[in-house]
Amino acid sequence: MSPMKYLVGALVGLVIADGLITQFLVKEGLAREGNPILEPLVGGSAFMFVKIAGALVCAYILWDIYKRWEKLALVSTSCLVVCYTAIVIWNLSVFFIAG
Repeated sequence: MSPMKYLVGALVGLVIADGLITQFLVKEGLAREGNPILEPLVGGSAFMFVKIAGALVCAYILWDIYKRWEKLALVSTSCLVVCYTAIVIWNLSVFFIAG
């Protein structure tokens, strides 16, 4: 299986995990959403829809780039996976420190 499939799957999973953890932390008053565009949506049903839809659209775009420029897509997706891994770790640290 192509490493790009693993990277795109990991990215989608990390974005969804970020959304779930963020929504929980905000509802419990332990954190706030850092993205001013998404901030008003946190806690409502639209928040997770936007996170999931955005993740899937990004995955599609990255896969399309991969078909044309393989190395560019692999490097870009790898960087995004690293960034979202850091975000999820940060969110989890807030959860465990507060708990």
